[in-house]
Amino acid sequence: MKVILLEDVKSLGKKGELVEVNEGYARNFILKKKLGLEATARNMNDLKLKKANEEKIAKEQLEAAKVFAEELKEKVVTVSIKTGEGGRVFGSVSTKEIAAAAKAQLNLDIDKKKLNLQEPIRMVGTVIVPYKVHPKVTGELKVKVVEA
Repeated sequence: MKVILLEDVKSLGKKGELVEVNEGYARNFILKKKLGLEATARNMNDLKLKKANEEKIAKEQLEAAKVFAEELKEKVVTVSIKTGEGGRVFGSVSTKEIAAAAKAQLNLDIDKKKLNLQEPIRMVGTVIVPYKVHPKVTGELKVKVVEA
């Protein structure tokens, strides 16, 4: 019996796949627990339309992420850090502080977890920080660190 999976089923397949299973397994497990639907012509058509819609939405999100990454390149966030004699820096600038400064200065909601900062910034100057906008798109944000 052919079944369209509505959820991931371990050792059988992923959501949206068409799989062939024994009739008893389908009737007593897959259909009973609403993990899948019988692969009728109507259900197959619905699956095809749903996949086409999901692809369209994914494409739109990718385009929006590319546009946002281009806008992000031109923006600069200024963060101040406490310094002592001879330019010696006290502390560091983390992704949390960068995200808060971007919200305050540029009115951008940036997720601190998506900022790809290898280690905290411990110097005065300009640093380019990669930002994971989308799984396929990475933007760059200029962070200007100044003395407080």
